[in-house]
Amino acid sequence: MSSDGQGSSSHWFDDEAGPVVRPYAMTRGRTTSAAQHRLDLIAMVVTERHADDPETDPTLSPEHVDIVERCRDTPQTVAELAAELDLPIGVVRVLVGDLVDAAFVHVNRPVPPAELPDESILRDVIDGLRAL
Repeated sequence: MSSDGQGSSSHWFDDEAGPVVRPYAMTRGRTTSAAQHRLDLIAMVVTERHADDPETDPTLSPEHVDIVERCRDTPQTVAELAAELDLPIGVVRVLVGDLVDAAFVHVNRPVPPAELPDESILRDVIDGLRAL
């Protein structure tokens, strides 16, 4: 027991915050994943329709399961997942990369601005449709 009478593990627990787990522990020390290059902040994470129940997979952490369940009905951006799970973006990117590799989710990348149609072209199309 420590001098405060709470045991030696009391420094790993805060009544208000709950147990303390370092973010790198959730990723097993990894800071990148194979799929990370596709995971910018506004990339949409979507649960695969054929994905099995993630809770039955012993290789997945509770955070992996949370991501799969949150994206099952409504796609979420990487930034939204980080905010909802209260985790750093880097950790969420690694976890999502794991899920992509395991085929539980897929990621829809946003269209790069250079590939979006020019606003003037869209206005011309609208004007042409109105003229019909």
